[in-house]
Amino acid sequence: MDFSIQHEKIAQAVAILAEKNIDCWMTFVRETSHNADPALPLVVPFNLTWHSAVIITKSGYKVAIAGRYEVTNFERMGGWDEIVSYDQSIQPKLVEVLDRLAPKQIAINYSESDTAADGLSHGMYLTLQRYLAGKPYELISAEAILNPLRGRKTAGEIARIRAAVALTDSIIERITAYLKPGLTEKQIADFIHAEYKKEGVIPSWDAGYCPTVTCGAESPVGHVAPSDEYVARAGQTVRVDQGVVLNEYISDIQRVWYLQPAGETSIPAPVQHAFDSVRAAIMAAADLLVPGVQGYVVDDAARATIVAAGYPEYQHAVGHGIGRTVHDGATLLGPRWERYGNTPFGVVEAGGCYTLELGVQVPGYGLVSLEENVLVTDSGVEWLGHVQTEIMVVPA
Repeated sequence: MDFSIQHEKIAQAVAILAEKNIDCWMTFVRETSHNADPALPLVVPFNLTWHSAVIITKSGYKVAIAGRYEVTNFERMGGWDEIVSYDQSIQPKLVEVLDRLAPKQIAINYSESDTAADGLSHGMYLTLQRYLAGKPYELISAEAILNPLRGRKTAGEIARIRAAVALTDSIIERITAYLKPGLTEKQIADFIHAEYKKEGVIPSWDAGYCPTVTCGAESPVGHVAPSDEYVARAGQTVRVDQGVVLNEYISDIQRVWYLQPAGETSIPAPVQHAFDSVRAAIMAAADLLVPGVQGYVVDDAARATIVAAGYPEYQHAVGHGIGRTVHDGATLLGPRWERYGNTPFGVVEAGGCYTLELGVQVPGYGLVSLEENVLVTDSGVEWLGHVQTEIMVVPA
């Protein structure tokens, strides 16, 4: 088993703890196969069964406390300064370790704003409070650690995301060759799933909704399963939103095609205007996507551009982090809406991998929507994979 990503992220976590001057970060979990913590795979690449505590300190000291039957997994992983086993209750060992480390603050795995930092269940929080009753430790959200830890992709993570994007680009070429009038959304999705199977990969999100396929003007927009009810027709658009999981890292890309009727030599003006406007909005966001900018500023630029082009505001963020998951946490490139909490106020950092996405409905033709994957560098955006700069035309 390859533990290189986890070792990179643990080293990064130590540096972030020191940077933020937080004494230690503790991920407290149990039965992660059905109550998964979204941050755990960054530092531990296997499930844990009994109550377990993974503790990383700003001094660089690292402790894993786990049931006896999972200690060997930590030993094989390596990199831990101390691995503590228990049988009947984790409490005595946990208290002993924390008393020895004597942290003033312990960042734990909860957050009101960032779902990727909010793995601690209410029951586990109550358990932790009971275990540490009377102790002087201040329990704080690990959001301030996990935002940069998830956002600043390591070299190994970036390489894996690049590979997932490259494979998705290849599948997009195969979709283009396959498309024709008369195919249902379900047939298109089945074709894409067959390509995933050939490549030995799985969809980036639920297989029932990845890919999402939108054929024509009547097809519902959103996280909707492809249907046999809606059919690709000449004179309308087809949009596909999809991605793959490759070596535990994902892609998330949207593309749009126009099925051109026989005798038609150009793309209809409303469809072309929609595409040009969507692309302009994405480019406006990309121009501002540099280290140090707050996420909502990037979204504001895209939102203003699409509204100025005559379209309504899109009802989502223009971009989200990608990595191990399709919504990977960290700073959101989104509006200052209550549902997003503090995430749009976060700062973009070099090493962040994001989507840039939005779309508009064109009456009579269908959805025109794009989604690109990008890497934030010290000087701005690097496009990951092929960028769609024009509507792909499929002759009918």
